[in-house]
Amino acid sequence: MPESGNVHAGEAGTIDVGGDLTVNRLGYGAMRITGDGIWGAPANVDEARATLRRAVELGVNFIDTADSYGPHISEELIGETLRPYPDDLVIATKGGLERTGPGRWPVNGRPEHLLEACEGSLRRLGLDEIPLYQFHRPDPEVPIEESIGALVTLKEQGKIRHIGVSNVTEDELRRAQKLTPVVSIQNRYNLSDRSSESIVDLCEQEQMVFLPWAPIQDFDNSVMNDVAGDHHATPRQIVLAWLLARSPAILPIPGTGTVSHLEDNIAAAGIRLSPAEVEALTKS
Repeated sequence: MPESGNVHAGEAGTIDVGGDLTVNRLGYGAMRITGDGIWGAPANVDEARATLRRAVELGVNFIDTADSYGPHISEELIGETLRPYPDDLVIATKGGLERTGPGRWPVNGRPEHLLEACEGSLRRLGLDEIPLYQFHRPDPEVPIEESIGALVTLKEQGKIRHIGVSNVTEDELRRAQKLTPVVSIQNRYNLSDRSSESIVDLCEQEQMVFLPWAPIQDFDNSVMNDVAGDHHATPRQIVLAWLLARSPAILPIPGTGTVSHLEDNIAAAGIRLSPAEVEALTKS
């Protein structure tokens, strides 16, 4: 197992987002650089900033965030800490949720809300165009065609480059695709929760990027422990290595608010699981 802090995210290989944005295939999720309940400022702002800077130093050039993280805090810290952005850095953000308190995430897919949310993200991130803008979650009160239509308008205005969706079924994806190309899907997926298994396969078949949220969940059994021991790695690192091996369409975006945790996550880019190990973990 390569030593944490000495592994470059590029060791995971690369992936194309939308056909024209090439990034290293181990990204960073910026939800955790906020306070408890993903609400307010982080307890240690300096550590959060250091984590963002260290991610870029280690070759992370895909950062995933959302206007609802904080709310606004994650985007503000990214803009304040990393600007001027490296030329190869792709920032993906999301809109479609509101925040009414810690741990509360009301859905709002109304077009007027999405248009306003995107404008706020542009300001906080200091961007003229957001490389990847994702619809955070379908709103049961709003037809998905209306929500995606707002993103199409933003794309036509040059405010977003590519459109992605999150927390969708295949039917919802197909309805969105009738209006615009969709380049990414962000659904919950990990060794313990494979409810989006078919969506992963679909992304691979249609050359979309699959962004697994909650990629690391408690997963402790004899197979995991044996594989981790053989690689002198932690179960967390093996889970990330499994995601990388599961499909070339997967772009893991593990999140953290500390430098040490970030370095441990990026070290997973240096792990190569054998086909037998991948199969054993998948079946465990």
